[in-house]
Amino acid sequence: MKKVMVYLKSINRAKKFVDTISKFDCDFRLVANKLEIDPKSIMAVLSLDISKEIELDIFAEGDQLEEILAVIRDYQVDEPESDPS
Repeated sequence: MKKVMVYLKSINRAKKFVDTISKFDCDFRLVANKLEIDPKSIMAVLSLDISKEIELDIFAEGDQLEEILAVIRDYQVDEPESDPS
């Protein structure tokens, strides 16, 4: 499982996000404030506060995981660079 933070920000972006990940034959989970929902359901996604960052759990491996990460890149929150000291 891979965890990433996503920021959907608007209803239109949320709809595109749901359409994008619904094409994949694997499981996903959005986690926000102890709620776990299926991000392939637009109604479930819109029940969350999409104006904040949300954790996305991706249950995929290998090439499929890499393909998913590539197509959701626009939704991902950049991780802060680590301090080398």
